[in-house]
Amino acid sequence: MAANPNAEHHTTRVRWSAEDEAHIATVAKMPSLSCVDDKQIGAFQGIRALGGGLLDDMLADGEVLPKAIADRSYSGTFMASVTPEAHRKFGIDAAEQNVSLNGLVASRLGGSAARRLVMPAQ
Repeated sequence: MAANPNAEHHTTRVRWSAEDEAHIATVAKMPSLSCVDDKQIGAFQGIRALGGGLLDDMLADGEVLPKAIADRSYSGTFMASVTPEAHRKFGIDAAEQNVSLNGLVASRLGGSAARRLVMPAQ
């Protein structure tokens, strides 16, 4: 990913596949792309080249480029629907831990970073 100035901003992931016995690299906003290689660095370099090539082709064809996750802004707020039973369980857990329902759910979703933000319920 070189010609497009924002190509390096795209989120890539390299994982080991026991099934393929190889490293597989993907790009979050380009689900049709993947690169398989014996070596982790090879998969990473391969997906960077494929992603950059795809973005260059899209640019040349006048297509709208996908916005990289790193270049997006997030409000920190989103809505989620759960079953009434799950809602009740979260409410009980929050009350037992003396935290707000929002704080409990944020803690469970966000791991250690969110746990620092949990405030006692008022």
